[in-house]
Amino acid sequence: MENQGDKLDDKLDLVTLAQELENVLKLRTPPFGIKMFETVEAMQAIPKLRRPTAIHTTDQIVAQAARLGWTVGITADDLVGDQCRAVIGLAKQDETWRAGTPMAGVWYATKDDAAAHQSAMHCVPHGRYAAMVVSPVRSKRLDPPDIVLFYATPGAMIYFINGLQWSGYKRFDWSVVGESACADSWGRALATRQPSLSLPCFAERRYGGVLDDEMLMAIAPEDLKKALEGMRALSGNGLRYPFAQYGIQQDVRAGLGVSYGEAAGKKPVAP
Repeated sequence: MENQGDKLDDKLDLVTLAQELENVLKLRTPPFGIKMFETVEAMQAIPKLRRPTAIHTTDQIVAQAARLGWTVGITADDLVGDQCRAVIGLAKQDETWRAGTPMAGVWYATKDDAAAHQSAMHCVPHGRYAAMVVSPVRSKRLDPPDIVLFYATPGAMIYFINGLQWSGYKRFDWSVVGESACADSWGRALATRQPSLSLPCFAERRYGGVLDDEMLMAIAPEDLKKALEGMRALSGNGLRYPFAQYGIQQDVRAGLGVSYGEAAGKKPVAP
């Protein structure tokens, strides 16, 4: 994995884009970023950095940025175990880790099931990074982050995905590993730089404060710009978020006719 965020176009104003995203999708919490560091010294140079005084899960560290607006830096020693550390490349994904023994009988019926789960996870390769910082995008302290993340409802997420697919259409196939779903979001996005959607897991909801109706998207910063351009185009076509309810018993042709004209069985009418 390369720290591609450092190569981001200098003209990309992430703060403005994040504010636009927050407004368009009516987000409860502002977008935040994650950046990996090769040395602890580089992490410690981040302005107004907070360091944990207790042992946490990565979910809690992420929540402190998303819910409290903090800029928090961690090393492997700040995390509760190798399950959290390995996803962000701060622990070896060795045979012991891949066995997943602690999860057998807890989340998975057998040792084989637990091992299969570990093999299914997306993780940052171990060996390059020594630290991670999470911070709200609006703080500009990561300048730029490796990835941008945000929590949103399913309705907001599909509209964001529609924006990503507006030009250069691509089908998205996302994974669901179950518990340790951070591997589906920040683990996958950091490792592949591909848009990564997840259903947050039990640990994220219990320890990270994620609400029942929230999903998590992790993307490279340049994909945020692409999605917003797409959502602006959709809005110009009358396709906007939040979705205006049409009515489950109404004749649908008038509504569809606004977008599709005679193809919907009726000539367009004014929106």
